Amino acid sequence: MTREELERVDLDLSGGPAALVLHREDLSAVFPGMLRYLVLLETGDRRIVLFSTNTYEYTPLLPIDAEQAGRRAVATWAEALRADPERCARAAREAAPPCPTAEGGVLVLQGSPRPDGSCALLAEWAAGAAAFAGLPAEVVFVHDLAVAPCIGCYQCYNTGLCTFDDDMSRLGPAIRDAALLVVCSPVYTNTVPAGLKAVIDRAQALHAETSLLARPAPDRGRAGVLLATAGRPGGANFTCVRSVVRAFMANLGIRYAGEVLVDDLDARRDPREVLGLEERVRSTVLSALAHPAGGRRRLPGH
Repeated sequence: MTREELERVDLDLSGGPAALVLHREDLSAVFPGMLRYLVLLETGDRRIVLFSTNTYEYTPLLPIDAEQAGRRAVATWAEALRADPERCARAAREAAPPCPTAEGGVLVLQGSPRPDGSCALLAEWAAGAAAFAGLPAEVVFVHDLAVAPCIGCYQCYNTGLCTFDDDMSRLGPAIRDAALLVVCSPVYTNTVPAGLKAVIDRAQALHAETSLLARPAPDRGRAGVLLATAGRPGGANFTCVRSVVRAFMANLGIRYAGEVLVDDLDARRDPREVLGLEERVRSTVLSALAHPAGGRRRLPGH
């Protein structure tokens, strides 16, 4: 990431000399042609980010672009700080909010709107396997969450945080910090249900966090598993679900460690009647936990 200084405004504030500086950063390694503009207040050895924006926020129909917005921010802040020199000192005293963390364990995203359906049963089996491995497990019914759809504003690539404040604020760190992520999904019109897709899309803020802020999840060899169900017979029913979930995990640096695909449930009805299915789920989860990237975790009985 390269940074270029575009503008500097020197100020005489109550705490001493300071400067407003507009920087341009080349983020083309993250997205083609992306540039980020930062307005920093420099005072002594402190640098406080007052404004940030990037070129992907601006469509061709907008009457302003990212650089113009950055220069306007410099002018606005310069006027405000000259009128209230103490504002600099107050900003310097503000503590940054703590980064949320979650205990490493197994997170199961139950993507079906049915709380008592086939995916809920697979999620229960996966959580049971995690308990056998001695790890905490949380099953999240995504349909019960308030998660707004991603609007593609790209503002998360300014701060590493999404502009929406909803249930994804808690779920995002849990996804980031899980040692194993299990995604349970039925096939809805050849893909994942809308609630699960909203979570997947909003997880883009986690990609922004790791790309820009150098705050990746702890290196525990994170792994992911897909458990999917379909009413119709045939493996082709899972093509899109597999593609969506694999892309979701790859975007977050999660190793795709296995899958269990259960078809023809319109005819078979009860997953508990599918010979060996519970053991397949259990062994897939345990295998993913026992073989993290770069090492091997010792499990009970292994």
